[in-house]
Amino acid sequence: MQKRLIKVHPSDNVAVALVNLDAGEIVSFENNSITIVSDVKAKHKISLTKFNEGDRIIMYGVLVGKANCVIEKGDVLTINNVKHESEKVYKKTGDIGWSIPNIEKWKEKTFLGYHREDGQVGTENVWLFFPLVFCENRNIEILKDIFEKELLKQKENPHQLLLRSLINNGQEEAIKSNNSDDFFDNIDVKFITHPGGCGGIRQDSEALAKLLAGYVNNPNVAGATVLSLGCQNLQIDIFKNALNAINPNSTKPVLIFEQQQMGTVDQMLSAIVKDSFEAIKKANNIKRQPAPLSKLNVGLECGGSDGFSGISANPTLGYTSDLLVALKGTAILSEFPELCGVEQELVNRCVNETSANKFLALMKAFEKSVVDAGSGFDMNPSPGNIKDGLITDAMKSAGAAKKGGTSPVVDVLDYGEYITKSGLNLLCTPGNDVESTTAMVGSGATIVLFTTGLGTPTGNPITPVIKVSSNTELANKMSDIIDIDTGAVIRGEKTIEEMAEEMLNFIIDVASGKIQTKAKKLNQNDFIPWKRGVSL
Repeated sequence: MQKRLIKVHPSDNVAVALVNLDAGEIVSFENNSITIVSDVKAKHKISLTKFNEGDRIIMYGVLVGKANCVIEKGDVLTINNVKHESEKVYKKTGDIGWSIPNIEKWKEKTFLGYHREDGQVGTENVWLFFPLVFCENRNIEILKDIFEKELLKQKENPHQLLLRSLINNGQEEAIKSNNSDDFFDNIDVKFITHPGGCGGIRQDSEALAKLLAGYVNNPNVAGATVLSLGCQNLQIDIFKNALNAINPNSTKPVLIFEQQQMGTVDQMLSAIVKDSFEAIKKANNIKRQPAPLSKLNVGLECGGSDGFSGISANPTLGYTSDLLVALKGTAILSEFPELCGVEQELVNRCVNETSANKFLALMKAFEKSVVDAGSGFDMNPSPGNIKDGLITDAMKSAGAAKKGGTSPVVDVLDYGEYITKSGLNLLCTPGNDVESTTAMVGSGATIVLFTTGLGTPTGNPITPVIKVSSNTELANKMSDIIDIDTGAVIRGEKTIEEMAEEMLNFIIDVASGKIQTKAKKLNQNDFIPWKRGVSL
């Protein structure tokens, strides 16, 4: 029989309902009987003791809130009787030991990746088109239409076929889809647009330059075509300097075209098509070759989280991260607003004082900017989070941080900085799903693991995004976007370790091109830079 309640950490004074519980129901838990005071939906929390106003609420072993009023034992926690509260952290107070997982079965395993001249290995082979400024977005869209129609297999949307059928009264010949083979078999051509590059403060353009340079340097990218207008804040030299700062010895082909120097749109587009086609032909010759798992850079993300995310999906990512780190691979944990309340653990996991101090400085500066804007980290949980049991930011953060496992933090990166050290890296980003995923890929992530309890279709233009559900109901309901279901952990059918080993095998297959993620099948190519400043 499935458990009805679970306590995540021995010191917790709340438990999570694994199934719906009715008021008056008596539940046996930890050799005690608990009478349920109010109806409790699965994923929500109940008190294991009576709370008086101001009492500390502990979950995942950390402070996640305080009682607003008296909460009886067995009653449900809500946004009405609990307020956000987290521990304040001022410095590194010690070191946390790490129990390195057994990696014997993985040591000799490899994936089939694209080897770049700088030693990085990609999981994809992409030629990327992007603008330095939003004024060139239209030209990017024109190029997207041109290249996709001629180079990529065109499969008509089934809803388009449905409409065609309705228009033609269901005549079979009229609704057939005409498909053509891809011109190239070993490279993808991707296009991204954005609203930046000019009009904001100069720091925003510099940050965007770092992000775009990171995309070019990402080993999933074989080369890039870059469009500039000419008069914008994000000048070509700023972009080149950002790329040089990341990788001064890069030999990756980057074609740059500036409209104000080239005359008419027709002249510019003709030059772009000719030069880019020749470069793409060369990039298509790059083949997959075996690479050790140490060459994987995995981003850890969550979005549309629910009350099970921190129990099933996120801990599964955490153990997967630990396996990869033990294999000398790299993991990236971001979303700083969703690390609020677990700072002390992360600070003590930092390998040195410098990284610990940088993490605290970035967290404090981020929180101050949010407060100055009239908000706060306590406003982070979304309506969907709250509906499914994540009622305070600290509670959400404590579960979200589980994605980072237990390995040491080898480096702390500000937004736009590129990874240089294997192991677990912390990256300063917003909690926004797409902004955070966009940033991790710009910092070098070649695979992204994305957990969700409510469902989100997010993908990325150059990096495979593996979608992981926290519960089987979601996996069944939105099967077109979910790659892996960790609901078996909730039912007690599999351990976190067993799920993580399945996930690592899945990662290897995706990284080798043997499995295509659902996000890629849906052509979900989301790209949103973080705009930290104001507009001028």
